Parts: sequence; C-alpha cells; structure tokens
Amino acid sequence: MNGRLLRSAVCSAAVVIDRERNAIDELNVYPVPDGDTGTNMSMTMAAAKRELSVMPEDATAGEVAEKAASAMLRGARGNSGVILSLLFRGLAKGLAGLEEVQGRDLANALEIGVQSAYKAVMKPTEGTILTVARMGAQQAQITARTNQDPVAVFSEALDAAMQALEKTTEQLPILKKAGVVDAGGKGLVTIWGAMLAVLRGEAPAEEDASVTKKETVAIGRVDLEEEITYTYCTEFILEKSKDCPDPFKLRAYLETIGDCVVVVEDEEIIKVHVHTDSPGLALQKALEFGQFINDPKPKVENMRIQHAGKVREAQNAAQDETYVRAEPEKKFGFVAVAAGEGLRDMFRELGVDCVVSGGQTMNPSTEDILKAIHATPAKNVFVLPNNKNIIMAAEQAVGLADRNVLVLQTRTIPQGMSAMLAFDDGLDSEGNRIAMTKAFEKVSTGLVTYAARDSELDGHPIREGEVLALENGKLAFTGRELNQTAYKLAKRMISGDTSFVTVTFGQDVSKEDADALADRLQEKYGDRIEVMLADGGQPVYYYMIAVE
Repeated sequence: MNGRLLRSAVCSAAVVIDRERNAIDELNVYPVPDGDTGTNMSMTMAAAKRELSVMPEDATAGEVAEKAASAMLRGARGNSGVILSLLFRGLAKGLAGLEEVQGRDLANALEIGVQSAYKAVMKPTEGTILTVARMGAQQAQITARTNQDPVAVFSEALDAAMQALEKTTEQLPILKKAGVVDAGGKGLVTIWGAMLAVLRGEAPAEEDASVTKKETVAIGRVDLEEEITYTYCTEFILEKSKDCPDPFKLRAYLETIGDCVVVVEDEEIIKVHVHTDSPGLALQKALEFGQFINDPKPKVENMRIQHAGKVREAQNAAQDETYVRAEPEKKFGFVAVAAGEGLRDMFRELGVDCVVSGGQTMNPSTEDILKAIHATPAKNVFVLPNNKNIIMAAEQAVGLADRNVLVLQTRTIPQGMSAMLAFDDGLDSEGNRIAMTKAFEKVSTGLVTYAARDSELDGHPIREGEVLALENGKLAFTGRELNQTAYKLAKRMISGDTSFVTVTFGQDVSKEDADALADRLQEKYGDRIEVMLADGGQPVYYYMIAVE
C-alpha cells in the first residue's frame, strides 16, 4: 500500500460518506434537530480530500496519512468528526516515515488511533464509534501476527468492526428501543469499507456526475466558480516543418481528446492551447506538424491544483475578513459559539471578543474556533462552546493555538452567558476557570424546539413536528401549542430557590407571542422572581429558558 493508493482510498471514502450522510443522519435516535453525525463526518472527510487532491503524485504513504490527519483535525466538526480525526491521527503516527505500508504497520496505526480517541473522551461510552473502532483495531492486531498483507489486515478489521456495529443495538438501550445501530459506528464502517474497496483494486468512487457541484467562495462581490472537465491546460508554439500538414488536422485531433482548443497559425508558427487529460498525446501529435520552440517553452499545468489553490486562498481571505490574527496584548479574552444576531450581540455586550457562528445543526470546525482564538488579542483565551457537540472540537484547538486556551464545558447558551457574568478581572486564569464553571453549573436550561423525526424515548412515541420541551438536555415532555409548552416547562423548572428567569426567543417566534409568555410568567411569579425577556434570533430553538 503506497501513498498513491492510500490517497485514492481516502478520497474515495470522502465521496462515499458524502453520499451516505443523510442515511447516517437518520440513525440519530434523539429527535431534536442537531449537528447530525453523517454530515459532521462527511465534512471532516471532505477537509482531507481537499488537501490530498493537491498533493504530489509521488507522496509517500506516511506523507499522505499526515496530510489527511492534519486537514481532518482542523476541519473536524462535532464529536463524531473529532473522534474520526483522532483515528486518522493515529494512522498518521503509525505510518510516519513509511513509503509503503505492511500489515503490521497498519495494525499498529489503527491501535494508536483508538487509544487517542479513548483518551480524548472524558467518559467513553461503549456501543458507539469508539467500540466499533476498538474491535476493528484488535482484530487487525490478531491478523497481522500471521499475515503482513495490509489488505488482508484491513479486511479483517472491517469485518470485526461491522460485527461490533451490529452489537451496538444491544449495548445501548436507546438504540435497541429505536431498532437502529450507532450512527458514528455506521459512519466509520462506511469510510473503512470505501477505503478497502480501493485497496482491493476497485475504481475509486467519483462524485455523482448527475449533480453539478461548483466550489464557490465569496469574497466581497467576487465569486470563484469553475467547472473543470479536463485536468491539464496545455500550451505550446510550433515552428512549422517544411511539409507541414494543414493545422486544421491538428485542431480536429485535439478536439477528440480535450476542449477549449485554440489553434492559431501564420507563415512560420502554430500556437496551440488545449485542456486535456492526455497532454502527452497532444504533444506527440504536434510533432507531426513541426518542432517546439524554446521561448516560450511548452507549458502543462494542472488546473485542478490551480483551482484548489485559488479556492483555498479565497477561503482564507474570506475568513480573514472576519478573523484577523491579533497579537496577545491583554491578559484575558473570550470566544463564544452562538447562532442568531441577538445572541451574538448579547455575548459581545458581555465582553466576548469573537463570536463564532454556529450551534445546533451547524457545528463549527476546530479550524473555525482556532481562527477566532488567534483573532482574540489576549494571552489567555476562554472558549465557551455552548453546545455539547462542539466541546470536543474546541478542545482540539487548545494544542494548536499560540496562546493559553481554556475551554469551559458550557453546553447551552444560558450557561455561556452565566459564565461570562461570573468573570472577575482580579482573578488569575485558574481562579476564573473555577468561578465561571461554578456559575454556569448552577444554571438550569430549558429548550423548546420541534421533533425533526418520528422517534420513541422512554416508551413515549414522538411524532415529527411535535413541540419538544427539554430540561437540561433531556426530554421532559411534548406538546402541541408552543407557548403553552414553554410555560409548562418554565413552571417545571422553577423552584423555591429560583431568583431569575430569562426567556430568550428565537427567529421563528413573534415578538407578540414572546411578550405574552413573559407576561404570563411575570403574573405568576413576578412577586418573588425577576423575569427577563430577550430577542436572541436563534434558529432551531423557539425558546431558551434559563433558571437561576
């Protein structure tokens, strides 16, 4: 298994997981709209594909694995994406310095990846992608003892992983009730299966030709948008031979092997431009009409590499407009993740330097968070993920940053705001970490959203479109009328110790409805509890209710 084959396998897997991501998303048992496992894993693999597509053809296996792992680390989205990136980081460590891969090398690399993934998860849960990866790696070790064929080792690893995937239904009661396997585990066997197919000699998967995909990156009013049919832009000038055939024949031939053909002649020369996958054939045919001149020399350029570079530059330029790297001048700074202009404004008013756009259904990547950290002009940067599926991606940025980063385990927007209110400039980093953590842990968060799919939780059937009331991340009950459900949830959360209730309404709630809910709570509890209403403009959640 050399670098070229490994690169082809990873790129093929990126295409396959993209095709299957919706089906994997549907395996998510919890009915709330979320970041979706298949989508996050697909976007993480896509980051590797983009970087591998511009690598030299003669790159070694170790170099390919390192490039893929580095891209996936920065592009990791959601917990499933981070774990996937860690598995590939193990692959890179195990294959470091190798031109080609033997069975033992692959087995060791898979094992390193599993160990890294388990270490990164505070409380590993069996019956998930971790179990599937671990069982596959264990079988790889067993097979490699007697067989040094990497294809055989990977094949046995995949078989074991697929068996482990089937058993996840029995390991997690919530999966058993829903009758599905773990989504992350399914994503992993999909990726491994696509890679193995290429290693066995099958043609790499290609993007669906029936769906035209354009890479578009906006910079101000400029779009980089291009469809590339042939790979090589080939240009040359010929000095005509004495018995030069009609140049029209050269043009006719070039049009059979490419497009964008231009053939211009005068009495002495022929100038040629063609886009083709076979520049050698174009040059060989040209010799029938004359000889190449040296000034300018014939030129063959890979347009896909050129385009990928332009897209990368455009992405960086677009990103830099939002996040400009700043020198760490002040002592403390803050990065928060939030969606909705109202929420972003609230965090800025609380002193947050950079607000990363994201949250439920749109998990930012490690790279997104890292750029925000580097744009924060502080020596010590606190990061508030404000979503459980973003915490791991934020933690991966710690080791990549050029300054001290402290990730607080905030799982909701209200927790993030409470943490900011507890910051004390008179304390050091550790003192603030403790104080801010204690503050957000006292916050109870109620969320009112909708059921994205039919499901069943704790024996209660849930129908798509029903209103869901979540208390501290767990389903409390369902309802049909939005404001009634929100009021009932707030009543459930309020206790004798409650002093404050903050209701933040989202983009799909009218100001009139929000006022009506706040007035009702004020009428019920206003004599002893302060009720505040805020326009967050957030997607997904109709209401966020913070009880302190």
